[in-house]
Amino acid sequence: MFDPTAFENMKVVMEGGFYDRDLSGEIRIVDRNDMINSAKMCRKYDITFADHAEGMPEILCTFIMEAGLDNLAAELLPQGKSKMLAGCRISVNFTIKHQHDHKKIQEIREVLEQIWGIGRKIEQTVKYSPENRQSLAETETIISFNRLVQEEQIDDLHEMITYMTASMDALRNIQF
Repeated sequence: MFDPTAFENMKVVMEGGFYDRDLSGEIRIVDRNDMINSAKMCRKYDITFADHAEGMPEILCTFIMEAGLDNLAAELLPQGKSKMLAGCRISVNFTIKHQHDHKKIQEIREVLEQIWGIGRKIEQTVKYSPENRQSLAETETIISFNRLVQEEQIDDLHEMITYMTASMDALRNIQF
């Protein structure tokens, strides 16, 4: 028998939180990936969900958790690595398809900064086709936390789901 890693424990807690909300009808899970890269000895877990808004542009939220070899080694071999490396990198992505409008892109950023705070790294990527006469764009906004999240912060991590659903509700107030 072995002890599960911090990555595994955090993944189980987050997955349970997402599926509880899916079962209650608050969100709708649309994708989930749990990957192990044996070449780089790293793990990645992501889960994507949408809300139940009908007749409106789809807003997707993806929670991503990653741990590399250095994170696993710090946990399993504490004498060889700093215990501070035991943990995971977390990011949250919001993907929205909308009319290509720079004001909407800025509004998305402002809404997410208000909820997540200006201390977070927020990056946006906008994809669109110049040939598209309807001028549709897809904005992906990535919120990163600039630090490792450790197992001791598992309650804070679970609380992030509330921030994600609140973000989706706030983004719904933007007229796309």
